[in-house]
Amino acid sequence: MNEIFQLNLRHLDALLVTGRSGSMSAAAREVNLSQPALAQAMAKMERVLGERLFDRQPAGVTPTTAGRIMMLRIDRALHYLAHGGRLVRRSARLSPLPHIERRVTMVQLRALIAVEGNSSYVQASELTGLSQPAVHRAVRELQDILGTDLFVRVGRIVRPTDVASRFVRFARLMLSELRAGFDEVRAMNTDDAGRVTVGILPSARAIFFSDLLARFTTAHVSAAVKVVEASYRDLLAGLRQGDLDLIIGARRDPAPHRDVVQEELFDDDPVVVGRADHPLRGKEQLELSDLLGYPWVISAPGIPLRNKWEQIFTSRGVEPPRLRIECGSVLVTRGLLLQGDWLTLVSRDQFLFEYRAGTLTEIGNLGAELRRRIALTRRRDWMPTPLQADFVERTHALARERDEH
Repeated sequence: MNEIFQLNLRHLDALLVTGRSGSMSAAAREVNLSQPALAQAMAKMERVLGERLFDRQPAGVTPTTAGRIMMLRIDRALHYLAHGGRLVRRSARLSPLPHIERRVTMVQLRALIAVEGNSSYVQASELTGLSQPAVHRAVRELQDILGTDLFVRVGRIVRPTDVASRFVRFARLMLSELRAGFDEVRAMNTDDAGRVTVGILPSARAIFFSDLLARFTTAHVSAAVKVVEASYRDLLAGLRQGDLDLIIGARRDPAPHRDVVQEELFDDDPVVVGRADHPLRGKEQLELSDLLGYPWVISAPGIPLRNKWEQIFTSRGVEPPRLRIECGSVLVTRGLLLQGDWLTLVSRDQFLFEYRAGTLTEIGNLGAELRRRIALTRRRDWMPTPLQADFVERTHALARERDEH
């Protein structure tokens, strides 16, 4: 990420203009840079990437393969930044701000993102390595350019305005595009260069995802995969602002936002689970009345599985058991199950190892009403790198294998 923040937005714009016009002198004039300064900026970026971006000839310049990759990514990145700027100006009832990429700086964006994410100028300073006065100055300058306040002070913390949070989302999307461009260019010489960042929900953490990671890392020995475990709300926020490439977990119905797409993978049938010597073990016909006399541990309200669990009882006119513990942690839940007559509802994959070890067992299956669809969620406008696209394809291929079995 740090190398991305070292980039100069005006230089990126100049690279784009150069590729489109085929002339460095024309690009320098359009972005108000001297030609030597533009040549120096291009040379610096080529050193960082390890690839030539343009073939220079007497008649002009022609983008190389690496140049075309970066042009596409820069175009998308600046589009996100411009869109964020339009939203801010529109919210403040101000006229559009043309060529925002020629007005704001990476330092300003870095300071904004750090303050917005930490609600503190002090922490933003520590995170970015910028002095506190520099962070304050960068945010103030950005506010002046955008024409609206981005933060309000509440006691000792600063809170972003709604406008600031929306702008930060598009600034992060801009950064994700630039990272993808760097990864794609570097993969030209290193087949497996690049990264995939995946958000994982409990329904996909067990056997399926482990198999997927094993297959992918075997095929791409130099690739990096970052796995993020968090609440669905936090994962979705990360996905929509470009910090995550995709999420694997239970499908939401309806889709949470118009800008995300859910690609279905396979069906999952949660079952009632308890300790191996639970009093209900071996009962031939499991009735709802049997389940009312034992303590349950289930995730918090709003989670699809919790909703389905409640519907199993309410649809039959039965009040769901009173929950003494609400918990979405698989590890904590497993620990509780081993300590007493607790019951929970999980996928068979999620307690497979404990089942094999003889510590937990399946108490019963409450029927197809609990069935849920596991899906891969991505941004609608996401343009994956070849490495990321292969991860997606392997995810679907493994899901098809699972369905066939």
